[in-house]
Amino acid sequence: MTHKRSLPISIRILALMLSLLVLLSSCVDGGEKTFEYSDIPPWQDSPTVEINGNNPLFNREDMITRSYESYSHLDPLGRCGAAMACIGRDIMPTEERDDISSVDPTGFYYKGKSNNNSYSFIDNGYVYNRCHLLGFQLTGENANEENLITGTRYMNIYGMLPYENKVAEYVKSTGNHVLMRVTPIYKDYDYVARGVLMEAISVEDDGRGLKFCVFAYNVQPDVIIDYFTGENRLDPKGNHGYNSFTPSDTYVLNTNSKKYHVPECYYVSVTDSRYVQKYNGSVANFYIAYPDYTPCGVCKPHTR
Repeated sequence: MTHKRSLPISIRILALMLSLLVLLSSCVDGGEKTFEYSDIPPWQDSPTVEINGNNPLFNREDMITRSYESYSHLDPLGRCGAAMACIGRDIMPTEERDDISSVDPTGFYYKGKSNNNSYSFIDNGYVYNRCHLLGFQLTGENANEENLITGTRYMNIYGMLPYENKVAEYVKSTGNHVLMRVTPIYKDYDYVARGVLMEAISVEDDGRGLKFCVFAYNVQPDVIIDYFTGENRLDPKGNHGYNSFTPSDTYVLNTNSKKYHVPECYYVSVTDSRYVQKYNGSVANFYIAYPDYTPCGVCKPHTR
């Protein structure tokens, strides 16, 4: 299933407000602990960074010895939320992974065009993977749209996979359970996460066997990514940058109907000139300046 629908701007703003502050619950080793996007240091040269002294932010009551998995509903922008599971041998897969190409997470496409560009210096060529929040080897989830985000090859292989392997190896070798949560972290209206917060703790031994709390950066060295749309390009200077280019667009607003259109839309040509207003500039600024406008259902401007 793809997620390229246009939504009312008011809903998008609500999603923005909810995503600006990410608060996670109290730490299992006591004391009120929270996590905010501002806690994350800028990416340097490591795929991950420890958060909260490497101590996960679970509630004590989350520590149970029964296997389960839980996924957040997609938000109004079609983005994944936190995925959480108590991983035991009984929910780990016994078959090979199926094809997951039927799911296009937000940011994988922009205006119907693939953002998955190929670069010769990336090991599999393509900048993006359809990244499982909870790895397939842990829960056996295939094309679950609530468990797949647009993630760089770098984050998937060097950031997330080593920690997924640690969990899988521990569960298989001990038969114990591991409580794990992976939360994609978005900023503002971004359709692509800036990274994922990965937390895990072994349950039966209260974390003595396995425990971590890390943020994996959704970056690709030598590639500039626009997290708002997912578009990306080669960095000619060989440096990494967040949102180093900003998409702009031209819309025609009907000030009477409060709809916005692409300039070529039929309904623009038949609109009374008294109600026509043009906009050219940043797409993100458009959302801020015209929060009450909704996209035309015919020309579907800025369809993702």
